[in-house]
Amino acid sequence: MGSIEYEKDGGVGKVTLAKPPHNLIDNAMLFDLAATYAKAVEDGCRSILLRSSMRHFSAGADIDAIASERWTQEELASLWKSFEDVPVPIVAAVHGAALGGGFELALMCDMVIAADTASFGMAEASLGLIPLLGGVQRVVERAGLARAKELAMFGRRQDPKALERWGVINLVCPETELPVVSLSWARQLAAGPTVALRTIKTLANKAARQGVASADAVQEHANTTMWSSQDQERGLKAFATTGPGSAVFEGN
Repeated sequence: MGSIEYEKDGGVGKVTLAKPPHNLIDNAMLFDLAATYAKAVEDGCRSILLRSSMRHFSAGADIDAIASERWTQEELASLWKSFEDVPVPIVAAVHGAALGGGFELALMCDMVIAADTASFGMAEASLGLIPLLGGVQRVVERAGLARAKELAMFGRRQDPKALERWGVINLVCPETELPVVSLSWARQLAAGPTVALRTIKTLANKAARQGVASADAVQEHANTTMWSSQDQERGLKAFATTGPGSAVFEGN
């Protein structure tokens, strides 16, 4: 789809940012990415791996486009829903730079794995701007108020090891191992109990956005959804007969 490449690899949807030279973000790229996520789900993918075929994950927004392509609140809400409420886990594999909007795209994934040579940053303040896709509040979710203000106000590039310590990203690995490690995570998630993982994602997102009480209010519904799945039957049966970790889940 234009600036996005997609292939289905077993249960994993491999979604690749492929807009030369540095995956600069504009509306068309965002809409293509949202459509590709939806296509992966439609194809039956049980997890998604977001990666880049360019030198960088994404060097941020296309400066020539952002002044004219301003998002309304309704458009932003639609984008966030398209990126964050995808009903399967999304793993971001980050190499090179993830700056500005590129950092924000990674933050909208469920898990972020970075190469040890990667760098992250919110440089918008140096241009008199703010992060446009909700990056400030998403760092607040992951690392707290003080770190979010530090990242956004100073606009410095950050070492991935620091972001791993702060809880902004999940894992740092050697650059040469990034493709294998990130695909391994995506494959493990794709082999998991898809209904349960979707429900975990829903509860976690609701708690992050609206507080624990809001997630608690839908816990019974979440439990019912899980109990009605066939994979929980497979999981309990395998536990009783062959021990923990032996279930083969089918995603239903």
